[in-house]
Amino acid sequence: MSPPLSASEDLNAAALAACAQGDRSALRAIYDRESPKLLAVALRIVRRRDLAEEVLQDAFVQIWRKAGSFDPALGAGRAWIFAIVRNRALNQLRDDRHVPVEDEALEAAAARDGEIDDAYERLAEASALRRCLGRLEPQRRRAVLLAYVQGLTHGEIAGRLGTPLGTVKAWIRRSLLSLRECMS
Repeated sequence: MSPPLSASEDLNAAALAACAQGDRSALRAIYDRESPKLLAVALRIVRRRDLAEEVLQDAFVQIWRKAGSFDPALGAGRAWIFAIVRNRALNQLRDDRHVPVEDEALEAAAARDGEIDDAYERLAEASALRRCLGRLEPQRRRAVLLAYVQGLTHGEIAGRLGTPLGTVKAWIRRSLLSLRECMS
């Protein structure tokens, strides 16, 4: 003879029988009574709250659909419900194990490709800029580099090169026009 069922087990068995008959309030009663513990079980397995909540939702859909297959002679209603949640969580874990790895690998590869493309682009631009700068007269090239690499003002460049301010401004303006034309 089997041991007597606890009040909770009687409630779960009766609620599962009512669910099998289409009683939504019975499913609600199971949810209200068991969901905190079921969520804890799912969370312990999948280790992410969003996935645990998804597992719980899927489990309750399955409980609703399969309530008619519950047989109190084979075990307690609570054990049956917890087994569904545990199995759904394990399935979720198994299914998720493949997807993130692929997604992460694809994202990492795409990022590497993007980095390679960016580096190549920067290298090509740097190479073109170096070539175009090489076409400038040495004094003009030096004036441009002092202005745009070292950040000196036109007045500071004029003082450093010992050249009139108007000449430095003209060199930089003409050099920028030449560089723009060369780079395009």
